[in-house]
Parts: sequence; structure tokens; C-alpha cells
Amino acid sequence: MNTQAGNQAKQTANEAQDSTAVRTLARFGYAANGLVHILIGVIALGVAGGGGGEADQTGALGTLAAQPGGVVVLWVCTIGLFGLALWGILEAFLVSGGDSTAEKWGSRLKEAAKAVVYAALGATALRFAMGGSSSSSQTSESASAQVLSAPGGVVLLVIAGLAVLAVGGVFVYRGASRKFLTNIAEPAGTAGRVVTWLGIVGYIAKGIVLAVLGVLIVVAAVQHDPEQAGGLDEALKTVVELPFGVALLGLVAVGLIAYGVFCFARARWPRL
Repeated sequence: MNTQAGNQAKQTANEAQDSTAVRTLARFGYAANGLVHILIGVIALGVAGGGGGEADQTGALGTLAAQPGGVVVLWVCTIGLFGLALWGILEAFLVSGGDSTAEKWGSRLKEAAKAVVYAALGATALRFAMGGSSSSSQTSESASAQVLSAPGGVVLLVIAGLAVLAVGGVFVYRGASRKFLTNIAEPAGTAGRVVTWLGIVGYIAKGIVLAVLGVLIVVAAVQHDPEQAGGLDEALKTVVELPFGVALLGLVAVGLIAYGVFCFARARWPRL
């Protein structure tokens, strides 16, 4: 009975994943993710030039909400991001590759984690679409404070920081090794070469930002100071304080824009 029910559930998930509606939603989600990264990159360029702004997801979505017609775009982004989260859940449920049970569960956890990230970004976009606002830096600091106040909180926050640092390393590796090409039906000719370079630059830039964010989380844990954790905005502004920081932040900002454009290319030529 359990086997029959499991097979029926997998068949239903397969049918959902194969549907035009779900695939279209996923493509809108990739485009929405691309738009967010482009806006973050643009804000980061402004910060590198001495301007202000919150160079993270909330800053990007807030900028979008302030534009004519921005609320409509936010609603489209919300639907697309939740659609991409649904796609991730289906991917996690339908994992069949791998030589061992551990590999299968590793793949499931990876897809599930991506689904959670897209759902969280979708929820933030929904909040802005409905006229609200938020600050990811304040949210990160609040979450870090709650973790630090819990038993074993320092260890948990260090583990979280190391996990984010590891994800950053994975992004850099995927960019440098071009592993990201498995996620896109690469077009032929000049378009394919442009997409490849956008992916290389974009993945490495995002990996650097995530690595810096991971280090900040570890520092917050070690110093028992949740304000050190911050968020993506804090990570980018930390880059400015490094030697040649303004130039570095400018390069990272351009890289994030490249990643955003790559996401649009992935929406155009998806491998779903």
C-alpha cells in the first residue's frame, strides 16, 4: 500500500513538473531572481561611488516598488519566485540520481534549501507588493540575536556562518569550473559565449559576497555581537573597508549584475 501510494505521489509530482504552467512559473522566477540581482548590483555600484542605499534583496525590492508600475512587476516577481520554490520542491521530491542513499538525500536537501530561499524571497516581494517594507539586515541581526541567546547558540551560529561560507565557495567553484552550464540549455555561437562569461563572472561575484557574509556571521558568533552579522548589504559594505575596497566593490557589483543577466538567460534557455 505504501509503495503504491508513493508511486502515485511521484506520478502526480511528475505530471505537475511537466505542466506548462509550472515550467512557465519557474522561468518567471529565474527572471525575477535576475532582476533582483541586477538591482542589488546597481545599488552596490552607487555605494562604491559614495552613495547610500541598502544593497540587498529588500533594497532592490524597495527600489522596484518606488518605480512607476513597480507594484505590478513586484506581483509578477512574487508569483514567479513562489513558482520557482514549487519547482524546487518537486525537484527534491523526484530526485532519483546518485549511487547511494546519502547522495540522493544530499540532492534532495540541496533542492529543498533552494526552494526555501526562493520562497523567502517571494515572501519578501509579496510584502513589498502589498505596500509593506522590511530590512534584511535588521532581520539577520534579530535572528542572530535569538540564536545567540539559545543554549549552544554560539556553536549553532558558527555552523550557520561556515555553511554560508561553504555555499559561497561552491558558487566560486561552479563559476570557475563552468559547472553552472548544466543548468542552462546553452545557445550556440556568440550568444552562448556571452552567456558563459556572464555565468563565470556572476557566479564568482556572488560566491565572494556569500563568503564575506559567512565570515561576518562567524565573527558575530565569536564576538557574541549579533550586530556584526548583518546581511547581504553589510557584506557588500564590508568589502569597501578592505584595501582597494571601492574598486573591489565595483567589480563585485558588476559581477552581481552579470549574475542577474545570466538568470534572465536561464529563463530564456532553461534546462528544466
